[in-house]
Amino acid sequence: MISELKDKQFEPVTDADWREAAVKSLRGQPFEKLITKTIEGIELQPLYTKEQIEKALGERQEAMLKAIRAGKTSGDWTIAQRTYTTDGDEFIAQTKEALEKGNEAIVYDGSQQVDWTDENLKELAELAVKYPLYAFNVDEGDRFVQLYDLIPEADRKKVVGTFTGSAKLEEGYHLVRTEAADTIDAHLKGADSVTELALALAIAAEKAEAYDTFTQFENKFFVRFAIDTHFFFEIAKLRAFRVLWQTFAKAYGHEKNSRVPVFSETSLRTYSKLDPYVNLLRAGNEAFSAVLGGTDVLTVHPHDVVAEITPAGIRHARNIQLVIKAETFVDHVIDPAGGSYFIDTLTNEMVEKAWDYFLEIEEKGGYSAYVESGELDEKLKKLYDERMRKLSTREYSLIGTNIYPDLTNEIPENETLSVPNRLAVTFEELRKKYREEQPNTVLLTFGELKDFKARADFVFGFLATAGIEAKYSPAFKSVAEAKKWIEENEFDYGVIVAHPSEIEGVMNEFVKDFPKDKWIDVAGKYDEATEKAWMDAGVSGFIYQGQNLLDKFAYIAKRWKEDDNHAKA
Repeated sequence: MISELKDKQFEPVTDADWREAAVKSLRGQPFEKLITKTIEGIELQPLYTKEQIEKALGERQEAMLKAIRAGKTSGDWTIAQRTYTTDGDEFIAQTKEALEKGNEAIVYDGSQQVDWTDENLKELAELAVKYPLYAFNVDEGDRFVQLYDLIPEADRKKVVGTFTGSAKLEEGYHLVRTEAADTIDAHLKGADSVTELALALAIAAEKAEAYDTFTQFENKFFVRFAIDTHFFFEIAKLRAFRVLWQTFAKAYGHEKNSRVPVFSETSLRTYSKLDPYVNLLRAGNEAFSAVLGGTDVLTVHPHDVVAEITPAGIRHARNIQLVIKAETFVDHVIDPAGGSYFIDTLTNEMVEKAWDYFLEIEEKGGYSAYVESGELDEKLKKLYDERMRKLSTREYSLIGTNIYPDLTNEIPENETLSVPNRLAVTFEELRKKYREEQPNTVLLTFGELKDFKARADFVFGFLATAGIEAKYSPAFKSVAEAKKWIEENEFDYGVIVAHPSEIEGVMNEFVKDFPKDKWIDVAGKYDEATEKAWMDAGVSGFIYQGQNLLDKFAYIAKRWKEDDNHAKA
């Protein structure tokens, strides 16, 4: 028996076999229903196999993997946590503490200028000789520039880091990179992964023109990306950049492997003041995808940085990186994602789309000409609007913000960092507005709890995203009982909730004598004729899955204001 089992062979399953089984399971729906189209225009397949990748990439897969791995000498990265205070003494104290507890670099962003003293700059200059110093957005009037004057000429060759902004760096800092393709601003404005990659190449092409050789440029250049919550896409984005960069270098006649540092930071566009600990989950997800994608330098923003930052928030952000290094050992592996059918396919698709977009920008005169034409802003606005539309219809989820809201959350007024185009802001403003005053809202429930609970929970959660807290009526056994309760109880806004199989029967009886003085919606979406008949009878509207949250809340605010003004009159 055992020998027979050992000799037993399973029939190989082909992609065609799997597809046939999948189509049967769909029960008449098209196979294309399993395909998801992303904002980049990439179609995500339900399954990725060896057969598929061999057909799509063939020998190019090995060439792609070589290009990715040529861009790194090890799997390690630099932990570069930023210091957020604007007080010079606190900046020095927090920087020293962070370095003692695992941070590996000093990060300064001049967009949040610090009030420096001479002593602060002297201490920072001493640290800059020992640790990498990454300085971004340094303006001419920023006293931070003076620390480079304080470093003795003999020690300047020891200083490693970056320096960007309108200020000019002193001579002698040969290991400080001053040319950057910083895509973070475009990211915050709505850019997708393909757009960010293409812009990075376009910026690099423009900056390279100022150098006599590509090697000179390469030694001064770095790229900077924000890492969003789409885990596999962000891994593929960083890997795609390595491939694109090798191709870019060869276009300049540079035949050797080219390595430029990739700086990453967790994205702030998805951070929210609502349920802020979810930001901690976002940061961990984004940090790990950056590491698997092969980042060289990583900054993890604290979960409370868009509110009032705390020592705990700073510690948690730093520890995310320390835990990844200590627990996963990915710092010992170059390109740990390599060989995944899904990620390799995704990487290749990003490479092809980003390179085509880069060439399109070049044909239009290069990066500056493209920006000045207004085409980039127009594209970014469309992408941002599409993201907001998907959030408003819950095609995209911001946990704790547009879905699964916690009504007990207090929304902090202070902001350590003010982030433009942060996606959660509109929902935060709604929550503040309805916390001050809101319509007395009730769910008018019919039948047994087990029958209406799912739909009632949906409506409760829908309204809660704006901060509207609905109460439950008794579970009515009949329409007559419901009408009697409505007459005897005061409320501003009601939503009729019943099991989908019972709602039309309830409503057909309810509309025979609909309470004309009441503002009542119905849970669910129905055919056009049914909705019109009910609204003609007095129903105000509907609440259903896929509805635009922001449009609905705008209507609720308008209707409530009109009813309130009418009552006062």
